[in-house]
Amino acid sequence: VQLQASGGGLVQAGGSLRLSCAASGRTFSSYGMGWFRQAPGKEREFVAAVRWRGDSSYYAHSVKGRFIISRGNAKNTLYLQMNSLKPEDTAVYYCAAVITNYVSSAYCAPTSYDYWGQGTQVTVSS
Repeated sequence: VQLQASGGGLVQAGGSLRLSCAASGRTFSSYGMGWFRQAPGKEREFVAAVRWRGDSSYYAHSVKGRFIISRGNAKNTLYLQMNSLKPEDTAVYYCAAVITNYVSSAYCAPTSYDYWGQGTQVTVSS
């Protein structure tokens, strides 16, 4: 199983980017997918996630109201629409999938995820 993240780039503060994530390889059934990010010298942090059951979405406080997570028409595809970007959003963004039916609170923990993409760089200039 491979998760391929794309859509990163360089954007000015206040701009927008849309990240995509698609799964390929052996088919698998996930219970949800999420986005995490890691800035240089910092730990990987939760950004947003969606749980397929109930179509529930979760956001970090730092991005709520600016980012929108959504699923694609194809199974195991994911998007992250990022608006009003700030320099502090600069990081490598990773998509991930979870194959265990966890409770919603588990979706913010990177240890809950089983498959990870390679990451896509997002740089926001001031």
